[in-house]
Amino acid sequence: MNANKSTENLRRAVRLVALLNLAYFGIEFAVARSIGSVSLFADSIDFLEDASINFLIILALGWSARHRARVGMVLAGILLIPGIATLLTAWEKFNVPVPPAALPLSLAALGALAVNLSCAFILARYRHHSGSLTKAAFLSARNDAYANVAILIAAIITAYTPSAWPDLIVGLGIAVLNADAAREVWEAARKERQTSEP
Repeated sequence: MNANKSTENLRRAVRLVALLNLAYFGIEFAVARSIGSVSLFADSIDFLEDASINFLIILALGWSARHRARVGMVLAGILLIPGIATLLTAWEKFNVPVPPAALPLSLAALGALAVNLSCAFILARYRHHSGSLTKAAFLSARNDAYANVAILIAAIITAYTPSAWPDLIVGLGIAVLNADAAREVWEAARKERQTSEP
């Protein structure tokens, strides 16, 4: 497969992933707000962030390695946004520790898991293509799938022991995952920039 065909296939894959993320953001955000879930809120903002990352990747695919590295560094910063939003939501939950409804929490997390696994599968074959950009997209989808499993576990615990803590702890864990993904993307972008320098 030639480079142009490979890039076009990647662009189509990333476009599909961006649209899936944007669509599920709306669903999960609405559920999160209606049941007061920190973990779903964090995950929904993460879907919006993933959509933004993938749309940026589409724009930057034809650029030089040096320019892609710069975009990768911007993406590392974007990956931190859900963590900041989660900390603010968690603070609200600390003040009013009401547990979210377990059933909608479970159903929303199952839907999110299905979307994220689909996105990770779509992006897996391209994760080493175009350096830090596709690495950012793949890591986001992979980390989100882990987060969805954790949300499901929190929902099960909440169903048996009505407490706000499982949801709150998972929400904060998602913030930590995003911070680690941001670090990995920053490192990949920095290496890409160094190798592109004359």
